[in-house]
Amino acid sequence: MSTTAESPPGTGVDTVDAVIIGAGFSGLYMLHKLRDEMGLHARVFETGHGVGGTWYWNRYPGARSDSDSYIYGYTFDRGLWEEWEWSERYPESHEIRSYLEHVADRFDLAKDITFGTRVVSATWDDERAHWTVTTDGGETVVATYVISAVGALSASNTPPFEGADTFRGPTFHTGHWPHEGVDFRGQRVGMIGSGASAVQATPLIAAQAAELTVFQRTANYIVPANNGPVDPAVKAERLKDWAGIRERIQNSNFGFELYLQDKGAAEVSDDEREALLEDFWNRGGFHIWLGGYADMFFSTEANDLVRKFLDRKIREKVDDPETAELLVPKGYPFGCKRNPLDSGYFETFNEPHVHLVDVKSNPISAITETGLRLADGTEHAFDTLVFATGFDAMTGPLNRIDFRGRHGQLLREKWAEGPRTYLGLMSHGFPNLFTVTGPQSPSVLSNMPVSIEQHVDYIGRIIDDLRARGAARIEPTKDAEDGWCAYNQEIANATLFPTADTWYMGANIPGKPRQFLPNLDFVGPYRAKCDQIAENGWEGFAVDGEAVPAGEHVYTWAVA
Repeated sequence: MSTTAESPPGTGVDTVDAVIIGAGFSGLYMLHKLRDEMGLHARVFETGHGVGGTWYWNRYPGARSDSDSYIYGYTFDRGLWEEWEWSERYPESHEIRSYLEHVADRFDLAKDITFGTRVVSATWDDERAHWTVTTDGGETVVATYVISAVGALSASNTPPFEGADTFRGPTFHTGHWPHEGVDFRGQRVGMIGSGASAVQATPLIAAQAAELTVFQRTANYIVPANNGPVDPAVKAERLKDWAGIRERIQNSNFGFELYLQDKGAAEVSDDEREALLEDFWNRGGFHIWLGGYADMFFSTEANDLVRKFLDRKIREKVDDPETAELLVPKGYPFGCKRNPLDSGYFETFNEPHVHLVDVKSNPISAITETGLRLADGTEHAFDTLVFATGFDAMTGPLNRIDFRGRHGQLLREKWAEGPRTYLGLMSHGFPNLFTVTGPQSPSVLSNMPVSIEQHVDYIGRIIDDLRARGAARIEPTKDAEDGWCAYNQEIANATLFPTADTWYMGANIPGKPRQFLPNLDFVGPYRAKCDQIAENGWEGFAVDGEAVPAGEHVYTWAVA
């Protein structure tokens, strides 16, 4: 029995098995999975005019992955994995786009992608068991399944500064950078924000600008990237170990070949701890964060021991003691805020034309015609403003689309107090709507391509099973969703994560509910949990109204 949606006769409406929203890592693999591996008719709608998703827009100076290049890509196809050679340890955005363009060409994906088109709404018809999707171009498509592949960090955020539209010079947001680039030579540049994009962009903008002033609300713990070409011998060894690497990252905590220490920071001697942290600092990357001491995520005492090391490293890099003190993070634990990788950020503030302004104690009160004004009345004049102010993470991209489920309920209204999902994959009352690496899944706490592949494969498994049964719809039960939401917050509250005002908690968006947005099951344990749910007859889901209660194991925390 086919479960393909049927549109009313004579309407001229396109009818497909699935609509996929977004053509980044998630959307491209989802299309390949459904079309090439499962034989379904799928269409992709992408706002940009090319593939890449977040990487289509993120073209600011220094934009690059913070995952090692050999694991920042698909592993589902060995030939694809072996034929692509990255130039550096951490690939820049243009190289990631080239890689995704290569993937699209290799699998002939573009023919089923409609570019330059935004999905405006998707409305569920419970009687016909299909979705009606509309676009900003006026097209209507009927589909049995809708898969959101919009990404976790694709809805850029610009704070509503008073006078934001009055500045007479050009303004740029790091999340939507001009494709032709920006020439900062001879410019007085003001950069608002000091998160991951600012950390990457600051050294390169400073190298051009006549003057650069960074307005910092929250200082970041930043560890060295130690980027550069990868040793050919290391490349050769990795090339031979596709199966081993794939197995290890899929069953790891974070999608990296990094493993937390057996002993905690508070359990080892000062000399042993210092030696390990120094070694990890010199290696670069996320070793200190994701391969360090597990107790630093639970114990303030242990966290303070690691912070002491990192604070000293910052002070060693920055010449001016007052500036160094501003750059030393305060008021939150290390590891509970996104940990950017550093390629000269701290040293940039040793340059005489680069300035740091603390807007925690003296906030920005307004954007003016010539620059900006602080709360104490201080005026700063600029030729150009750069907003490195981040994203409305995880829920923001989904809330910008009018998803209407059963009885016309809007998803954003259901989520008014925070996301409500089961496994970060589906939401009760919205049958056949899937969110790839959605809120309350490991997603942003992992190497994203690993989590993306797991979700895409799982969605394919669900749809394949539905079609084999001749079933029309699937959705989580309310009980399973309630349990997952409670469990998600319970395990977060067992850690130090909620003590930090981060976008993980929605704290960067005024009025956004304070709720931990990712999931802390981590990659390997979460994968195992999903597999067991499937093997136990789709625990926590209702297929054509027949519900299977979620077992206790679903809400058991078992970090690898």
